[in-house]
Amino acid sequence: MTRVKCSALRGKKPDELSKQLDELRQELNNARVGKVTGSGGAAKLSKIRSIRKSIARVLIVTHQTTKENLRKLYHGKKFKPKDLRPKKTRAIRRLLTRKEKSIRSAKTKRKQWAFPRRVYGIKA
Repeated sequence: MTRVKCSALRGKKPDELSKQLDELRQELNNARVGKVTGSGGAAKLSKIRSIRKSIARVLIVTHQTTKENLRKLYHGKKFKPKDLRPKKTRAIRRLLTRKEKSIRSAKTKRKQWAFPRRVYGIKA
């Protein structure tokens, strides 16, 4: 089998991808058996690497499509799975949200209303 390209895989349906993955795994198995028995020759030995890479590409595309579908499913929802949330840094994740920062107690609101920030102008 020739080298598989991710762009070609993205257009396929999930059941087609799983079928292709099974075929590639079977081909890899045959190549490994040929390597052990010595009947494969140099051509099959060099093919093992490309088959493994093709399997990886198929798996990458399947994982990307499932993750993309999950992102669409959870878009706009209140809670998201941890792997779909933005990673950022630990410190940033623990910061207060904009709404939590803006919350003031009744006493603080009264004080701010009673003593607003003074605005000064300079005469030229």
